[in-house]
Amino acid sequence: MARRRLGFWRRLVVILVKPVLTGWTKRTWTGMAHIPATGGAIIVANHLSHADPVVIGHYLYDAGRWPSFLAKASVFRAPVVGYIISRCHQIPVERGSVDAARSLDTLVAAVKDGSSVIIYPEGTTSKEPDLWPMKGKTGAARLALITGAPVIPIVMDGPQALFDPRTKKVGLRPRIPVRVHAGEAIDLGKWAGAAPTRHTLDAMTDEIMLHLRDMLADLRGVTDPPPLWSPPRQRKESTPAAETATPAAETPTPAAETPTPTGEQA
Repeated sequence: MARRRLGFWRRLVVILVKPVLTGWTKRTWTGMAHIPATGGAIIVANHLSHADPVVIGHYLYDAGRWPSFLAKASVFRAPVVGYIISRCHQIPVERGSVDAARSLDTLVAAVKDGSSVIIYPEGTTSKEPDLWPMKGKTGAARLALITGAPVIPIVMDGPQALFDPRTKKVGLRPRIPVRVHAGEAIDLGKWAGAAPTRHTLDAMTDEIMLHLRDMLADLRGVTDPPPLWSPPRQRKESTPAAETATPAAETPTPAAETPTPTGEQA
């Protein structure tokens, strides 16, 4: 459980961050029963705002799990900060380098060691005008294929009122409503044991993102959500060769790409 055996540094983060979030947000937490009490889990979430990590971190902590985010490996080499986030059980990831495969090994080890690893499959905050989910990247699917760990979907609405990436405005009033809901593990069983081809990984990723989109529609009370949105550049990148090629190890985007004042460990 998140509240037990935290150690000094994680407990310090909770003491510093949770009271701020408690006063800043009015929370509606639902679906916590779907968060596994123990064991490795891959948490996939929609990405609305740079404030998402502190909100989902708060939710998982209240659900009894310690949140493990991905952070650029260079952050771990920084004096003081690197030591603190390492002691807070965050996960170093190399991005866009020859060390990407080693980063995937690190993620696999974290999941198999029992961590609840949080991944934003979109790789960035949504660029869809109304912040609906976009097409995802394949890192979460690849991690699920390798580990067999449950893929738990979580959707949020409201963090964009804390910080809106479209306007860059910060909401400073207290008790801003935020809603977070976790669903049952996504059934990816039909791909169990499949080779990690581009076709397989893309199909699994679309399943994950459509699941998140439909859950967000339920949360928002929308009956006809839009198709998964693709940035114009991404639409042009699809080629016949890419459908059959086995990609190099693609690791999910580090949470440090969307920093928050708390280092995204709350």
